[in-house]
Order: sequence, then structure tokens, then C-alpha cells
Amino acid sequence: MTDGMELEGLSERARKLFAGPIEFLKSAPDLRFLPEPQAPEIAFAGRSNVGKSSLLNALTNRKGLARTSNTPGRTQELNFFDVGEPLQLRLVDMPGYGFAEAPKDLVKRWKRVVNDYLRGREVLKRALVLVDARHGLKEVDREMMRMLDDAAVSYHIVLTKSDKVKPSALGTLYETTLTEAAKHPAAHPAIFTTSSETGSGIAELRTAILEAATA
Repeated sequence: MTDGMELEGLSERARKLFAGPIEFLKSAPDLRFLPEPQAPEIAFAGRSNVGKSSLLNALTNRKGLARTSNTPGRTQELNFFDVGEPLQLRLVDMPGYGFAEAPKDLVKRWKRVVNDYLRGREVLKRALVLVDARHGLKEVDREMMRMLDDAAVSYHIVLTKSDKVKPSALGTLYETTLTEAAKHPAAHPAIFTTSSETGSGIAELRTAILEAATA
């Protein structure tokens, strides 16, 4: 990670960037519909109802940029968002995983689309694996982590909904997650603890996104 005054400057740049123009670009149901690789991309992955849409809205200071839903599996495509004018980076909302209600053939197709995107997208700079702080890492999260390891895509683990957990339990979860992440070759050592409700950790995550995009 960047340190000292350089980090402070990066943090301010990130704040200004995410306070500026951000627009939904397009949805891609498969790789034929991907936008031209014109900017660094940061992908968001997570189980259904992990708070992915809420986190995207909190990061971008918008209430309705990403649709939030109580229906698991609502995000069925790769959704691209342009950040900055001129374009600085793209956020990519990937399909949620780990819900039992979806037909198996649909889940299989989503897995193929996500895997192909991860392996073949040269402008993809980093992924964020969102984990509900109330539940910790599940086997489906580990499966996603292994997919990222195999694709050699660097990723951060982001603990969401931290306001729903007692500080002592959150501290324990952070340490166990850190230990587990160390076993994965593509996992970045920095783990983020966030709350879309209170805004905790949001500024730090914005900075990390900009740092990854400009590295």
C-alpha cells in the first residue's frame, strides 16, 4: 500500500473522483457484449444479498446507481459503471452467487461468463470479494477466491454490514479472515471492513480502488 503524504493525496483524489460523474454504461449477459477495454476495471463479487448494490451506492454517493433487491440473484449480468469525466476507471458488478433458488443451468452459465471475464479481461486490475460480516467466509466465497487465484486476479476481501456485528466479534472475524486470505495466492493482504449504513470504511475502500486502478 501507498504510505504517508502520498496516501493522503490519493485519498483526496479518490474522494473527488467518486464525488464526480458516475454513470451506468451497460449490462453484458455474455462476453460478446463487453464494452471496449478503455479503462481499468475493478470487479465486485459476492454472495446474493451480501450488500453489493448498497456498497456500490455508498461508494459512489448515490442512492440508486445500483439497484438493491431482497430477491437473491437479481444481478444476472456483468454491469459496468463509468467513473470520472474524462473516464478514469470502471466498476463492474458481477452476478451474485450462492443462492439455491436459481436453476442449475443458469448458475452454470453465470459461472462460465464470470470465469471467462476474469481470465480474459486484460484491463481488470482487481476484484473485491464481499463477505457478510454476520456470517464470515462460506464455501461459495472460497470457491470464488479459488476462481480468482486460478485466474491470477488480485483481490481484496471486503467485510460488509459491519454495523450489524459487535466490535469484539468483528475483530475476531477480521483476524480469522486475514489468516485464511494468507493461504490464497491472489488475495491482497489488505482486508476492508465496511458499512453502507454508517459509511465506515467507505473512504478507505475508495482509495484502494483508485490505487489498484492506477497501479
